[in-house]
Amino acid sequence: MSQSNLSHFNNAGEAHMVDVGDKAITQRTAICEGAIEMLPNTLALIMAGNHKKGDVLGIARIAGIMASKKTADLIPLCHPLPLTHVEIQLQPQVDSCRVHCLTTVKTNGQTGVEMEALMATQIALLTIYDMCKAVDRGMVIQGLRLLEKSGGKSGHWQHVEGQN
Repeated sequence: MSQSNLSHFNNAGEAHMVDVGDKAITQRTAICEGAIEMLPNTLALIMAGNHKKGDVLGIARIAGIMASKKTADLIPLCHPLPLTHVEIQLQPQVDSCRVHCLTTVKTNGQTGVEMEALMATQIALLTIYDMCKAVDRGMVIQGLRLLEKSGGKSGHWQHVEGQN
């Protein structure tokens, strides 16, 4: 793919912020997922609520929400967006020794919220790592991906397993 096909480069190949001023304001939604694998004892500690730092999943959820609102401060060419909804579901999965994160972000605006949903998911998982690293430094964050987006000119898109 040439630089001219990438929206964050102008015709001269220079990075720039995309002009969304002429785009219609529509409801936009993005759903992302990711997971963090850990030792069985680490997951048991989280699920029992016995971690000395407090409610690991509750704190991770708040960190993810906060991160979604700071995306434009961290990703250089992202537009700052007024988010209307952020939901982060953190589900312990005992059979696979992991916590699965499913994030939904919404706005009414001129550009999508994919980056905000990805940021929220990643930071929620990193917060779990940070809070539990003293007992399990081998945790692995994996599978961060966009599952679905809707709104805007490009409409609805949904991840299909085996396809990009």
